[in-house]
Amino acid sequence: MNAKSVGQELRKTATPQKAKASAWFFKSGPGQYAEGDKFLGVTVPEQRSVAKKFMDLQLKDVKKLIMSPWHEERLTGLIVLVGQYKRADESGKKEIYDFYLSHTKYINNWDLVDLSAEHIVGPWLDGRPEKMQVLQKLTKSSWLWDRRIAMLATFDYIKKGRADEAVAIAEYLLHDKHDLIQKAVGWMLREIGKKVDRQILTDFLDKHAATMPRTSLRYAIEHFAPGQRSHYLRFAKSKR
Repeated sequence: MNAKSVGQELRKTATPQKAKASAWFFKSGPGQYAEGDKFLGVTVPEQRSVAKKFMDLQLKDVKKLIMSPWHEERLTGLIVLVGQYKRADESGKKEIYDFYLSHTKYINNWDLVDLSAEHIVGPWLDGRPEKMQVLQKLTKSSWLWDRRIAMLATFDYIKKGRADEAVAIAEYLLHDKHDLIQKAVGWMLREIGKKVDRQILTDFLDKHAATMPRTSLRYAIEHFAPGQRSHYLRFAKSKR
């Protein structure tokens, strides 16, 4: 059971057609945010199925997967890492958390961030005094994916019924110029309204809708009734 075996299993279901579709979907063309990323052509359900067979991989082999030039090997490695984190004792969780934050160079697309940050970074930091310091440091990173990790880590707290951390990180990232950060901010704001308290979301929008990026605003108000969506869109337009 090693990284090479994982790669062999993934390649059993890989097809050129799926690889081409993934390369387009994940924007790996020249000048795009994932320029140069390589795809085997394996679906996420297929990757999850493979990952289940390798949940006992040693961390050194998980590292090889996460450092792979192949997107699906990185994703499968992260699926394994999340599974190991959930089963680990305190020292094991700490090792995985430290490993994760020291390898964000390879967690370099939105799907890789979204399936892992809320399950490793969020839970490890919860209740620890350095939580907001770490998240704020990530928001200031020049690495796009560190910033998305900071925002997505707060999904763990939103699902636990808390909004303070997510609101704070959303405010730090509110005027980020990258579309993928704007989408993440809007998504987490929307989830606050759905899972925590609609009033917290509307208070945030009353304060920031006039200046926040339209992408974030549209994501945040997706589940509003048409009249309320129109109100915030008109309000934002009138203040620009």
